[in-house]
Formats: sequence, structure tokens, C-alpha cells
Amino acid sequence: MDRAELALDCRNLHGEGILWNHHDRRVWWTDIHGKRLWWLDPSSGASGSIAMADRVCCFAPREKGGFILALAREVAFFDPGTGELATIHRFEPDKLATRLNDGRTDRQGRFIAGGMNEGSGPEKSTVLRIDPDESVTTIITGVGCANSTCFSPDGRRMYFADTSVGTIWVYDYDPGTGVPGNRQVLNDFKGEPGIPDGSCVDAEGAVWNAEWEGRRVVRILPDGSIDRVVEVPVLKPTCCAFGGPELETLYITTSRLEATREQIAAEPTAGSLFAFTPGVRGVVDAPFAG
Repeated sequence: MDRAELALDCRNLHGEGILWNHHDRRVWWTDIHGKRLWWLDPSSGASGSIAMADRVCCFAPREKGGFILALAREVAFFDPGTGELATIHRFEPDKLATRLNDGRTDRQGRFIAGGMNEGSGPEKSTVLRIDPDESVTTIITGVGCANSTCFSPDGRRMYFADTSVGTIWVYDYDPGTGVPGNRQVLNDFKGEPGIPDGSCVDAEGAVWNAEWEGRRVVRILPDGSIDRVVEVPVLKPTCCAFGGPELETLYITTSRLEATREQIAAEPTAGSLFAFTPGVRGVVDAPFAG
């Protein structure tokens, strides 16, 4: 079995939403509950973080510079140089238990961001598409916990998981309209030790998924079969993305959320960043086109 190694001993409370930013050639990710954006420069080994006023749940670089952020209850533009935050959409203001969670840009530079119910009730959330003109459209409803959003290299397949039911689906995705349809099961995770969290796609069209509480990342082929397993030396992998100059390294965020004192003592690097070189390259995500 392949094994990921420690890349940065950052010990986030809940690392998530990792991406490669081609503008500054850095790996970026969010510590959602730690309310910080983190970065690593693979070439120099330099790293750092930015304190945020709210939880950043997922995000993407913008063509114009800076980022588009899915905060817990709003979508906003953010300039890391000045700290300026500009809200463009309030998320589900009529629902008390939901917040934004996972997201990624499609190949045309639209931002897809989905929500979750972080309470204990039956309330469901949605998935949004934010277009470059800042218009917002709901594209999926009835979601318990949105995860695994990523797109095939040609942009015609959208992968998406509802972690609350433990299934990754594949949709036909119309690159012209940004509308998903014809949902099919990619993998139902039966027999897997964990449940699907964040995902990315490689240049061969396979999906790499971080298994929450599974201690592993799996590579899922377009036919739904798992052909590789990467062991992660902590319980809660959360998300993965290809980064580095040639997109040759798979970076993996992890979490120590709800860990006991005994679990932290046994796995002190929980919440840190891990990496693995799989021998296949990633696909650079389009920056948000607005």
C-alpha cells in the first residue's frame, strides 16, 4: 500500500478545501474551525497563514487576483493583501442549521459551492453555482453534507458526494450552461473503512477521494472501481489536490475535529498537511472567471 508523508506539521483543527494556486505557485487550504487560510510554497518550503474573521469552508483563486470564498453563511471576494472582504451572496438566511462546506470551480471558471446541516435536525441544504457575473443559481437540492465536488478533465462529468449518505455520484455536466443532470452512482463506499470527503481529479480522469475516518485516500476510476489506496497516518483525511510545479504531488489535508486527548496523544500530527507522489499528474482548476 502507498503511504503519504508529513509535508507540513501545522496541526489544524479542521484542515480542508486544498487547492493549487497557479498565480503564486503555492498550495492553499483552509482550517475551517481554526478560522485561518494556510499556504505552502513547495519550491522553498516556506509556509504561512492568514487569520480570518469567520470560517472559510472552501475557496478558489480569482482571475482578477485574490480569492472567492465560501464562508459559513456567505460567499465573498477576498483580497489577502489588504484583508478586504466583499460579500456577494448570503447563504440560506432562512435556515438556522446549515452552512457552506465543499466546493471547487468548474472548467469554465464558475464556482460551485455546497452546504451542509451542522445541526442534529432533518434540515437539508443546497449546492450553488456562482457565475462570473456574480449571479447565483441553485443546482442541487436536498443535500445533507456536500463534498467531493470536482470535474473530469474535459469538464463534462461532475463528481459530487453527500457524505451523510456515503455515496459519490457522477453527473453529466453541461459546460455551456453549468447544469448537472442524469445522476448515477460512481461508488457507494460499501466495504470502505471511511466515508467520502473531499476529492480531486487527475489527468487520466480518475477521482482521488479523502476518506473521512478511513485513514486513506482512494483513487476511483471512471467506472467506479478503486484501483489504488494511499495510507494516511491519521484518522481523518479531509480533502486532496494536486500541486507543485508539474502538478505531480498529491497534497492531503486532515482534521483533529472532535478528537479526544488520547487520540491526539497517539496521533500528534492530526490536522497537518500530508503529501504523496503518485506517478500521475493532476489537472489545474480554472480560476474563478469573475
